[in-house]
Amino acid sequence: MPHLTRSTTGAASTEVRVGFGVPGFAHPLLAPVEWSELTRPGTPLKWVVLNVANGPGERPDPHCLEAAGRLRNAGVRVIGHLDTTYGARSFGELVSDAHRYHDWYRVDGFLLDRCPTERAALPEVRRTVATLRALVDDAHIVLGHGTHPYPGYAESGDQLVTFAGAWSDYRWSQVAEWTADYPPEHFCHLVHGMPHGHLDEALRIARWQGASTIYFTDRGDGGGHGDPWESLPGYWDDIVSRVGTGISE
Repeated sequence: MPHLTRSTTGAASTEVRVGFGVPGFAHPLLAPVEWSELTRPGTPLKWVVLNVANGPGERPDPHCLEAAGRLRNAGVRVIGHLDTTYGARSFGELVSDAHRYHDWYRVDGFLLDRCPTERAALPEVRRTVATLRALVDDAHIVLGHGTHPYPGYAESGDQLVTFAGAWSDYRWSQVAEWTADYPPEHFCHLVHGMPHGHLDEALRIARWQGASTIYFTDRGDGGGHGDPWESLPGYWDDIVSRVGTGISE
């Protein structure tokens, strides 16, 4: 059973609210219901990723601009998707994409997807994050490791995705001890292939492991060849009602 004893400064608090970090739907023309649902009043959203074409695309997309504008007008933080390819993409490429996101869509920050996890890559990630913060005022930076990285990364990102994967792995996952030094607001879990009947169990795991930002879906990844985040989970209404009522940590 996953567990974590939190006895340091990151200890659980009844004041912490669980909310959604949405890793990005399909294009608004393909997923109009999904984008519309995000502006439903009372939906506990912490941020929504805008991913036009594995990045900002080659030119402004009016449909994405409209979808992002509706969210921002509703007070929802919209962050641009930057694929670091585990450190393989150059600093210049990432910054160029970031400029286009900012110029075209006025994003509020960035998700560095497939972020490196090893200590050796940390200086370059720090350099990139510092540049992104200089580009966007009060930028919200999410480091999308998908697993627990070297602890030094926690000082660079506003949030770290410390789990991204299948429910079959999540339900037996363990948390790194160093995460107890940080509050639950610092961590995010993204879980796919999770049946509706295990929703309560998944929420408990997130609480035990100290992550207050979540996204759970019953959609699968097609054996690694599909995108489970493209559409809403079948139990969207249920999870919104549960999380939106204020699940304490």
